[in-house]
Amino acid sequence: MICNPKHLCFYPMTSAPKNRLTEAAYQCLPGGPLDINRGFYDKVAATGHERTLVESFILPIRSGKAWEVRKGNICRIVAVEGPQVGDLNIWSLHNPRERFWASRTRQLQRAHVSVYDRLWSILPFLRPLVTITGDSLKDYGVDGSGVDAEGGRVHDLLGTRCDPYVNRMLTGQDSDYHCHSNLTRAILPYGLTEFDVHDVLNVFQCTGLNDKDQYFMKTCPAKKGDYFEKRTSFARYPLVLEMWGEGSTESTSADPMLECCRPLGVEVYSLPEGWLEKHNWKEALPNGPAYKGQHALKEVPFGISKS
Repeated sequence: MICNPKHLCFYPMTSAPKNRLTEAAYQCLPGGPLDINRGFYDKVAATGHERTLVESFILPIRSGKAWEVRKGNICRIVAVEGPQVGDLNIWSLHNPRERFWASRTRQLQRAHVSVYDRLWSILPFLRPLVTITGDSLKDYGVDGSGVDAEGGRVHDLLGTRCDPYVNRMLTGQDSDYHCHSNLTRAILPYGLTEFDVHDVLNVFQCTGLNDKDQYFMKTCPAKKGDYFEKRTSFARYPLVLEMWGEGSTESTSADPMLECCRPLGVEVYSLPEGWLEKHNWKEALPNGPAYKGQHALKEVPFGISKS
């Protein structure tokens, strides 16, 4: 594959793979923004005994919570009692207009994320918010392939949060503890509202597309002690995690979703002082300002006719 200076990629006719039309649509040259330094992040993942616990808490069922993580720190989400899905939103702490962009992350990374994948922010910022450094379910599926016999994969970006509006539309009933509602309550202390809630990363959720190209959700495969871990890429930002009834789907209760709910644990760690500088880590900067085209809306100098 060859990429020209404008990052348009193509395959030479002499070496075109048979499946070139289904290769990843977004690629870059070696050393480019999608070519992650895996050796560095392996070192981050191996710092367990060097880390200092900054904050930890248990997130009760059918609730949400926002918390801050400083640049370079590591945040781990843990299934403390068994299967449970968590819906994750991310914002820049100093500018909440910059937030997680699920659809572009799907394109730049993949539809189900794991170790070495990054979660990207929206336009016009466009930078990695976090990089995934640890995932106890990275070998989920048949022979550690990441995909099970039904095509299910974990840590989902295909779907999004459940909400009371769709629930009302489909069932005619109201429920105030959907994922969207839990996220809305969680961000109020930061001066954010329902309009700031965005498409999520469904941590621990197993999903896929069936033979009719329809979205499906399977029983959460997480077991007690499973974890999903990421390191921050810049500044500070609030993470918001919420959970509803998306754990194991086996229940005989009158409220089966309630019986399926379990708490999740959150742990935030810092690395030793100077560790990042010693390993030549640099804060992620926005890619957006490099674009100078102004969307073809360049200013016309005073006195010059537009016609």
